[in-house]
Amino acid sequence: MTFAFSINDSQRLGLEPLDVPHRLLLGPGPSNAYPAVLQAMNTKPVGHLDPAFLTLMDEIQSLLRYTWQTENPHTIAVSGTGTAAMEATLANSVEPGDVVLIGVAGYFGNRLVDMAGRYGADVRTITKPWGQVFNLEEISAAVATHKPAILALVHAETSTGARQPLEGVGELCLQHGTLLLVDTVTSLGGVPIFLDEWGVDLAYSCSQKGLGCSPGASPFTMSPRALEKLHKRQSKVANWYLDMTLLGKYWGAERTYHHTAPINLYYGLREALRLVAEEGLASCWQRHQKNVEYLWEGLEDMGLKMHVEKEYRLPTLTTVCIPEGVNGKSIARQLLLEHNIEIGGGLGELAGKVWRVGLMGFNSRPESVDKLIAALGTMISNN
Repeated sequence: MTFAFSINDSQRLGLEPLDVPHRLLLGPGPSNAYPAVLQAMNTKPVGHLDPAFLTLMDEIQSLLRYTWQTENPHTIAVSGTGTAAMEATLANSVEPGDVVLIGVAGYFGNRLVDMAGRYGADVRTITKPWGQVFNLEEISAAVATHKPAILALVHAETSTGARQPLEGVGELCLQHGTLLLVDTVTSLGGVPIFLDEWGVDLAYSCSQKGLGCSPGASPFTMSPRALEKLHKRQSKVANWYLDMTLLGKYWGAERTYHHTAPINLYYGLREALRLVAEEGLASCWQRHQKNVEYLWEGLEDMGLKMHVEKEYRLPTLTTVCIPEGVNGKSIARQLLLEHNIEIGGGLGELAGKVWRVGLMGFNSRPESVDKLIAALGTMISNN
């Protein structure tokens, strides 16, 4: 075969087959996937409209409802990372001019502000120092003042390790005709969640943290109230790929083609959710709590302090105060290169002040804690 142009080989690489180091991922995410999940992802793909795959989609929907404790019919996995599911909540619920009230007490509250503004929202905020949470009285006063169409709160703030209490917030929103939108990215699978009991209308998460899966198939749910607002929109959803009026036809009874789903990622998500159901939600939550308390004990024995008040700390993610005189970034790099253990640094207001240590999904085990404490203790004493 001849070509009109010569082939440019400047970017042609002669590579060996892929070989990546084995890391213990104890940062803010991703976490290590369950071995059974990795095995499931290695299964041969079928078509995205194959009857076997459509059955798997139904299984994912049911298992997500169980894990979130909701009966919402519109509960799916978005083909994308948790940020895509995050954007989907705003893309579908926000119309230009809608007042959207957002609780900002960390990095991801600020991300919600940015996204909502891009969809034309009239964004209002209530704020707290990073690591603190809002009480019901503060939320009530803000909702009464701003009368928002949507109230958005981060249940598990990944940048701070704080858990936002949600009891009573949904009832408050219902009284004001407000939809409650909740970020559960770092809580799903590891922190008690009761979407229906709490009156949550929109929620999103990811697959690579508490569920112990690979990133790329992200949980998303809408209540009947949220769907009603979607169907009464005066304008089309501005994001075609994330438009739930279209995606609902693929995940629903019509099974209308929308996009080519990431087949093998959905295999992994289905297996991860199956493992949660097999363990049982209560046992899963208790395991995360037990192991994080073991971590806190080990850190405190080393003289380290936690950034968040104990009552509001996440069982999935702990922010550890970096001792004065210690180069936190250097320690984290040393952990990675010498011990194959990844932990995260601080973001935004907490940059350089904390390490972020995740115990999520498959990694929420005593062995993970033991390895980290042993390595970290040696480094701090030698620093």
